[in-house]
Amino acid sequence: MSELRNRMIQDMQLAGLVEGTRREYLRAVRQLVTYYMVPPDRLTERQVEDYILYVRDDLGAAKGTFAPILAGLKFFYLNTLGGDWALFTKKKSASHSRSGYPTSAAMRTAAA
Repeated sequence: MSELRNRMIQDMQLAGLVEGTRREYLRAVRQLVTYYMVPPDRLTERQVEDYILYVRDDLGAAKGTFAPILAGLKFFYLNTLGGDWALFTKKKSASHSRSGYPTSAAMRTAAA
């Protein structure tokens, strides 16, 4: 087990997340790492945003699949790494993309 993974598990336990949620969040980070083949703490905000758009738009992930991926990555970057990325902290727009998922201005711009 990596130090980051252990730290994330501990952070999720402290946050009171149930086992199933912890498992899904860990899977989200693991899939991101598999996609880029780079440790998650070395990825840029833009790379993570591109991955999220890839999962949502290119793979066409169902809302029930997409939501825990987004939440897991958000938890990792904000809670475990203590980041302050606009990708996860900006208020989401009320408008919807063609896929039906709300998007931030940054995500809409990146998709264009």
